[in-house]
Amino acid sequence: MISVVGLGNAASSIAELFSSTPEYNVYRLASKIKRGKNKKVLKDFRDPEEYEKNVPNLKNFFKDIDDEVQFFIVGSSMSSNYALGVLEQIRNKNINLFYIKPDTALLAGVPKLVEKAAYGVLQEYARSGLFKSMTIISNENIEKILGNVPIKNYYKTLNETIFSTVHYMNYFQYNEPELGVQTNPPDVCRIKALGALDMESLEEKWFFNLDNPRDLCYYLNINKGRLENDGTLHKKYVDILKQKPRNAFRNISYSIYETELENDFGFCVAHTNATQKNT
Repeated sequence: MISVVGLGNAASSIAELFSSTPEYNVYRLASKIKRGKNKKVLKDFRDPEEYEKNVPNLKNFFKDIDDEVQFFIVGSSMSSNYALGVLEQIRNKNINLFYIKPDTALLAGVPKLVEKAAYGVLQEYARSGLFKSMTIISNENIEKILGNVPIKNYYKTLNETIFSTVHYMNYFQYNEPELGVQTNPPDVCRIKALGALDMESLEEKWFFNLDNPRDLCYYLNINKGRLENDGTLHKKYVDILKQKPRNAFRNISYSIYETELENDFGFCVAHTNATQKNT
């Protein structure tokens, strides 16, 4: 089992989507939720400093949390000021942090300062080894990839994209592929980005444009019938992957999985040890 934690109203909306599958235990900490199992109502404050002074004691709230934790946070949310205090209370768990980065061009005032501080500090904590990884996801990038996103369902659409991608990445991690081997990146490469793939060209559509990507891993989900009958697929994909830029610090790996779905689809992951700029 994996425990999914959403800190803040926006991140809790993402975490809630994981409740639809039995593999997850979901914890939500937000100001706009009703009390219930694995739900913690947080207080809102005007000043960021007040959040740091009023971090709740979550010993009982997290008493049954799993060893594997996926922690979601939206950088511009005022609740992100709780982050270090909350993470400190589960520091003995394996934490994979998912940082949802808003379009910072239109942020101003306190939210802009909060996002800048959270973005920088959490990366340093990840690089120091407090987290297993920190995956950065840009709402702006996802919107560009999806194309038309109606305003009425804007966040719902983006959140569902994040959920489905992370859920499939978990599936890949815990299931054996039909073919291929994923390499383990060096421990220092704890900052990550996810992307969707064009299955014809294996062109990456990154959810965040990572500076200095190192190890790149490709996950291909292919229809069962084509896996059984199309003898050209493996050579096609290997030939494309061989053309990807590689060097002593940039490795390429891949794995192929079977899907019952008619349409093939895939994802990619990039790792780096470099701190990302706030742009």
